[in-house]
Amino acid sequence: MAAPRAQPIHQDGQLIGHAIRCPACEAEDTGSLHVFYLKTTWSSPGWSFNGDVYKPTFIPSMMARCRLKGVEHVCHSFVTDGRIQYLGDCTHALKGQTIDLPPFDDKEEP
Repeated sequence: MAAPRAQPIHQDGQLIGHAIRCPACEAEDTGSLHVFYLKTTWSSPGWSFNGDVYKPTFIPSMMARCRLKGVEHVCHSFVTDGRIQYLGDCTHALKGQTIDLPPFDDKEEP
């Protein structure tokens, strides 16, 4: 069986979200994981998840920002059916591209 592309995150025995590996952020050494915290009620902040760790979809988009050595890094993307679509406001080399999410190996923990 294929390795999952989203890794569950639990807190106190409850599922609170999923992590994905981001190749663009990994390449820039800005951190390779993006964490999608699950929406628990219709009015709570967070992401909706399709329930498929092999072809995950998270709604809405994810915007990750960080500042390293005085330079702002932006990674803005949609994750749909196991693919990550990098939007035009990204500051990395994968801006405007859509690629498959890399899988987690069996021993990897977020």
